[in-house]
Amino acid sequence: MAKEKSDIGLIGLALMGQNLALNIADHGFQISVYNRTLSKIEKFLAANPDTPGGLVGESTLEKFVGSLSLPRKIIILVRAGPGIDAVIEALIPFLNLDDIIIDGGNSNWIDTIRREKNLAQKGFRYIGLGVSGGEEGARYGPSLMPGGAVETCRELDPIWKLIAAKVDPESGKPAEGGFPCTAYIGENGAGHYVKMIHNGIEYSDMQMICEAYDLMRTLLHMAPLEIGEVFSQW
Repeated sequence: MAKEKSDIGLIGLALMGQNLALNIADHGFQISVYNRTLSKIEKFLAANPDTPGGLVGESTLEKFVGSLSLPRKIIILVRAGPGIDAVIEALIPFLNLDDIIIDGGNSNWIDTIRREKNLAQKGFRYIGLGVSGGEEGARYGPSLMPGGAVETCRELDPIWKLIAAKVDPESGKPAEGGFPCTAYIGENGAGHYVKMIHNGIEYSDMQMICEAYDLMRTLLHMAPLEIGEVFSQW
């Protein structure tokens, strides 16, 4: 049976949003979801009728905000840039003071600083949340990098620690019941700044793999299967 009010809400049901919502619901939290395209909400709910926490779909932003317990916790997972500002502006008329907006996208950390400052002046709280792991990570355990006011981040910790990936603290390998891959990063845009650095390292790794493949293929004339075996050893 659904609760009268959901524990948390999420806006944006692309693959990342859908998977993160399911992850949250799988850990016992009731989550309300909203998407500008209503048919996407209907399909998502129809495909996932039973979760431990429960999924609630709402047809308007006003109903979505009204479905959440106070203080409201709202994750935004839409394309970084002006779209996030548009969602925030649309939300504000329905929010109460002290509600929390969480940007889980790949926002520029400078934009996060600006948004947090502007919203704080209006009495709202804002968190920039770096999310790493792609669609599979969002579904089964991402690495989470929250930045913002430390008190607000601690308030959200119980959710993040349950849904984050778990690893053995010694080996760093995945381990059920291990250390959760989330930690308070710092003030304002710190979470998104660290996610930016993470992305830079990741893309450099991919470039290195491509260049190593090219050298083995064109200089050493290795067959693709041979190269694959070398990569497996690495």
